Amino acid sequence: MTKSKSKAAAYMISAVAEQYSIHPQTLRLYEREGLLAPSRSDGNTRLYTTEDLERLEVILKLTRELGVNLAGVEIILNMREKMEAMQRQMEGFIDSLNQELSERVAAKPAESRSLMPVIQMPSLTRNESKRPPETKRRVR
Repeated sequence: MTKSKSKAAAYMISAVAEQYSIHPQTLRLYEREGLLAPSRSDGNTRLYTTEDLERLEVILKLTRELGVNLAGVEIILNMREKMEAMQRQMEGFIDSLNQELSERVAAKPAESRSLMPVIQMPSLTRNESKRPPETKRRVR
């Protein structure tokens, strides 16, 4: 059996069962099904952390309010974990892209930092700038 996860606040099975109005056997069932994994004390007592209680609340919402069976709950919880992992990966990827972009911007001269390439227009020659504007002839 696993020992305590951390020194954070932990609740015994009877307190959790009473708080959420469920039978302790239901909590044991959730553990057997792999939906919850409470830590254990030295005396092998189940100890539920705040994270365990948050997960229990999701399980209860899915089963009580949405009518999802335990197999569906397991799938949903696994999908949530995968989505959270993907979100962390995306955030890490974006952070590395931002870092790379910052390094590249710092290395380039100021005129080449624009997102769009700047098009240089040819300058007007002296003769073109002094020429009067053309006038249209009227056809009668």
